[in-house]
Amino acid sequence: MEIHVTLHGRDDLSGQIYRQLRSGIVEGRLVAGERLPSTRDLATQLGVSRKTTLDVFERLISEGYLRSRPGDGTFVAEGLIRVPTHPADSMKHQARMQAIWSSMPVQLSMPRHDVPYPFDFLGGVTDKRLFPFDTWRRCINHAVRLQARGRGQYRDPAGEQELRLAVSRYLAFSRAVASNWQDVIVTHGAQQAIDLIARVVLRPGDVVAVEEPGYPPARAAFAAAGAKIIGVSVDDQGLIVEQLPRKARLVYVTPSHQFPLGMPMSLERRVALLEWAQRQGAVIIEDDYDGEFRFEGRPVEPLKSLDRAGLVAYVGTFSKTIFPELRVGYVVPPASLNEAIQKAKQISDWHSCSLTQAALAKFMLDGDFAKHLRRMHKHYEDRRRTLVSSLQNELAEWFEPRIPAAGIHMTARLKGSLKEKHLTGGALDPSIGLYGISGFYMNRPTHEGLIFGYGGIESDDIGIAMKKIRMRLLKMA
Repeated sequence: MEIHVTLHGRDDLSGQIYRQLRSGIVEGRLVAGERLPSTRDLATQLGVSRKTTLDVFERLISEGYLRSRPGDGTFVAEGLIRVPTHPADSMKHQARMQAIWSSMPVQLSMPRHDVPYPFDFLGGVTDKRLFPFDTWRRCINHAVRLQARGRGQYRDPAGEQELRLAVSRYLAFSRAVASNWQDVIVTHGAQQAIDLIARVVLRPGDVVAVEEPGYPPARAAFAAAGAKIIGVSVDDQGLIVEQLPRKARLVYVTPSHQFPLGMPMSLERRVALLEWAQRQGAVIIEDDYDGEFRFEGRPVEPLKSLDRAGLVAYVGTFSKTIFPELRVGYVVPPASLNEAIQKAKQISDWHSCSLTQAALAKFMLDGDFAKHLRRMHKHYEDRRRTLVSSLQNELAEWFEPRIPAAGIHMTARLKGSLKEKHLTGGALDPSIGLYGISGFYMNRPTHEGLIFGYGGIESDDIGIAMKKIRMRLLKMA
């Protein structure tokens, strides 16, 4: 028989012939038992050397697609007739996912844009222009030298000892969280820490209480674990403990800087939450995502520092102190969960990148991380001051800001008839990126407002953007 093979150019001739013959066999155009032309005839037909077609046939025979009968020829193997097929429009026999994934949002955080707004108030963004990359490069080179020693092998799922030591020292000094280095587990960002805790603690159908409004990616992790998620309202003192569902197995909170509204949880509420969790036998996830940047008053003690009963899993991240692309976070879980979370980490990805961990450990242990935090604190404080001044003065007619004591974002409630849709997605001004808070609610939002991230926008640009916003709003009036 004559086989139709089309060659494009003279590169990778054997590969082109192989792929087309294999495709014809798998898709059934070359049927089982069919005799193929000889390698000599096929080479003549295609204008290639016989060695090329010999290589192709030998490969297809070795992989089981063809079989050769000495003195008789080469034939399509018969076993492939059993390869399952189905109509393109039929869903009956396709691979099926669990129902939860069909309703999972594609974008779990605020939208990113290929071309950023010139004046962008996106939350969760840090300013990499201020990061000491020359120092970081030396830390990376140090890590490379360490990696070059010895043999390649899998590492401790809990992370590199030097980084765990650096994190435990940092937490004790700056966050009043006392821990040994063995208590720290390194993860791929806070999100993996949350996911690992959910895997270890939750069974399908368990109730998880979250703040309303709150952090959508955390809710997604709990939903993926099969949990029933219940939103609990927050007020000026944080999570309203009295509203917690009685059967909650897990409570997720952001007590240092409630996400997204920004208020800290009062000490009274923290103690009440710990008492509630002990009575119910529940686990608390404390997500301290940007508590390092505090601008007013004395820091309120983390829940973890008050925990005497082994109830709190303290989650931290370097995404806000350095930058999100680093993908390094950590968790200090209750002692009773430590081993199980290490096992879950090993099952998930075995361990995080040891090169990045070694570099970050040196960056911290040499004091460069602390210097970077002090420098960034000054910049963020200046940006925060500029933003607060604008919202409280020239924009006070339209916005009611909630001024947080910490963090790198704040929210502002809209006044009058102003709606999020009038402002967000460049609707107010195509050069200004503004973002609403409605998407952080599980249920219907109690009010509309904006979240102003100031981690990635300089003070001068904040001032310019605020003036532009005012001019646009005056024209809308």
